[in-house]
Amino acid sequence: MFRFEKLEIWTESVDILDTIFDLADDLTDRKYFRFAEQLRSSVLSVSNNIAEGSGSTSIRDFQNFLNIAHRSVFETANMVIICSRRSLITEAAKTALLEALDHNARKINRFSASLIKSKPLP
Repeated sequence: MFRFEKLEIWTESVDILDTIFDLADDLTDRKYFRFAEQLRSSVLSVSNNIAEGSGSTSIRDFQNFLNIAHRSVFETANMVIICSRRSLITEAAKTALLEALDHNARKINRFSASLIKSKPLP
């Protein structure tokens, strides 16, 4: 098992990814290819950067990857809002996605801050 698989922030980001990929598949079917691709890219970046960062040998390097993951959450949230503004998703879907993304962003920040107090990475 990889270290990142034990991290709640990774698990939650992959859960969000599953939902966003379903949305992107629907957008692709409706011929909104650029929206779909941007959503897939931004949400995939969250879990990818958490995973990649967990392989770091320094806390500072890991925190850098977590910062990128955090920023990707915001990019994904922006895309969700734009999709809502364009009436491509319902208000309920937007609200649920933004709540999940906000929760994940907060957990990523708290985890990153906790690394400062932890022992060096193995």
